[in-house]
Amino acid sequence: MSTNSALVYMDNSATTRPFPEVIETMAGIYSEQFGNPSSLHRMGYESEKLVRKARKSVASLIGVGEDQVYFTSGGTEANNWAVFGSLRSAGPRYKHVITSVVEHPSVLAVMDYLQELGYRVSVVPVDSEGRVDPDEVLSLVEDDTCLVSMMFVQNEVGCVEPLAEIGAGLSRLGPRRPRFHVDAVQGFARLDIDVDKWGVDLLSVSSHKIHGPKGIGALYIRKGVPMHPLIFGGGQEQGLRSGTENVPAIVGFGQACDIWAQIARKARPRLYELRKRLIDGVRTVFPDAVLNGPELDNAAPHIVNFSFPGFRGETIVNALEQRNVFVSTGSACSSRKSKPSPVILALGKGEEEALSAIRFSMSPLTTRKDVDATVSAVEDALKELGPWRRKST
Repeated sequence: MSTNSALVYMDNSATTRPFPEVIETMAGIYSEQFGNPSSLHRMGYESEKLVRKARKSVASLIGVGEDQVYFTSGGTEANNWAVFGSLRSAGPRYKHVITSVVEHPSVLAVMDYLQELGYRVSVVPVDSEGRVDPDEVLSLVEDDTCLVSMMFVQNEVGCVEPLAEIGAGLSRLGPRRPRFHVDAVQGFARLDIDVDKWGVDLLSVSSHKIHGPKGIGALYIRKGVPMHPLIFGGGQEQGLRSGTENVPAIVGFGQACDIWAQIARKARPRLYELRKRLIDGVRTVFPDAVLNGPELDNAAPHIVNFSFPGFRGETIVNALEQRNVFVSTGSACSSRKSKPSPVILALGKGEEEALSAIRFSMSPLTTRKDVDATVSAVEDALKELGPWRRKST
């Protein structure tokens, strides 16, 4: 077994290393600018200004007004709030929700709970790349449908969902159309968001996926869309999300958004180039590898998911870790459960392929050297773990 001396982090869909500028700024706020934004004195006012500036930065990266962005504790709370807040504000007559089979657990677990409460939940299947059929989504809308909740980028296989087509179809239904919620956690910053073109009413984002701190996210709520809060108390976030603002995390989130605004246009094509390099490399060293998700069209730039028939995913993860390469078997929220990935199964793959799936995920900090080291580690690990063959040149 060969061991890479340098750490290669290829699990950026689980979380990212905060930008150095973000860490430095947050440290200063913890030590110097720690006032409560609700306090009436100068320190409170200074903290309030910091929160306002960060809100503007997050809103700018989404492409919306700052008064439409509400800070949360992360993507999970934003997703939960989008669903529960919509149902509570819609009233008891609306008992139907539509989602897809490949949503994040922070949406699907809520759907399971809603069914226990007596709601009807329609779960849309996906094709072999992980995409829903917009016509099938729209065909499920009924008179009492309250909400359609769909991902932007699937977090395990990286497919980009047809949000514009779904939103356009919902808009044609007129003023009584269901609300449209998008979980944009994996697509935020990496790809452009257009809430108006997509007809989105609610959109969830998270900081730690874009090199900001953990424990902070946001929910975009279109102006005029009524929402009930999940958390009650002091009336922060325009009365919709109470609790003292986490000023250091909010500022760090805003700064990460500012950095992305500067680097995104160059980072995206570079990530697509690295994605192709990784796919080609894995196929060279292990020709039996099966790509899960799209090849190129409708693919996000940072996620690659391969199944390695004949191996177990967690075994490969451990073998790569011994070589200082860090990857995952799927969603970080469920990767410790030794079951076949339901997302891979939903693509029509068999249990063996689902159990042998590995997700590689990159960021602007990923280099060609990292990709090449990953491919080399995969080759070395599979050679050690069992019979394998290299593609002839």
